[in-house]
Amino acid sequence: MILLLLFCTKTVDCCPLSVDKIKEAVERQLRDYPKSTLQDLYKSFFQDRFGPGHLVNDTASAGKYLRHELNNAESFHKNYYEPTGCDTNYYRVNLSVLKENKVTYHQFFDAFLRSVKNVDLEDISGWKDEWSFIESVIISMDLNLKNFEEDLGMIHSILEQGKYAVHHSEIYNSEHHPHYRIIEKKIFEEEILNLINIH
Repeated sequence: MILLLLFCTKTVDCCPLSVDKIKEAVERQLRDYPKSTLQDLYKSFFQDRFGPGHLVNDTASAGKYLRHELNNAESFHKNYYEPTGCDTNYYRVNLSVLKENKVTYHQFFDAFLRSVKNVDLEDISGWKDEWSFIESVIISMDLNLKNFEEDLGMIHSILEQGKYAVHHSEIYNSEHHPHYRIIEKKIFEEEILNLINIH
């Protein structure tokens, strides 16, 4: 408890980080995506904190890439959507909702872009400490994740370089075929969720 309180003084925006919520998030991801590695867990927690902001620099290019991915994806995961990390600040929304005409392209892309605008990447300075705490909880779970030591070293290395974002692992990509975009919680729940559920 003392450790958690000390940690929270460094991370006002997500304080307090709950050990139980972190464990629940990890268990959920490993249940739905059993081939997840530490790299993939890191990505989910990072997305929960910062959303899609690190992905979009050019709206036109983002739109072009979305259409390309949608037209070329051959398979999709069964989940239409899922929460990120342990605080559910964002959702991963599967492109299958577009493929199955549950949501229009305009509705989807507009929600995605507005989610990016809500992100302040200048607030990233405390992420290294936040991840250190999350990582310690994951280690305590003794999960026997594939390539764990390699992923651990890679994540520490990028954080030391002042970098933060990672891709999904190769095994995750090959097994789970991730095709999604990140949408902020309020936007998703108020504008997109009902469209998915009524179809």
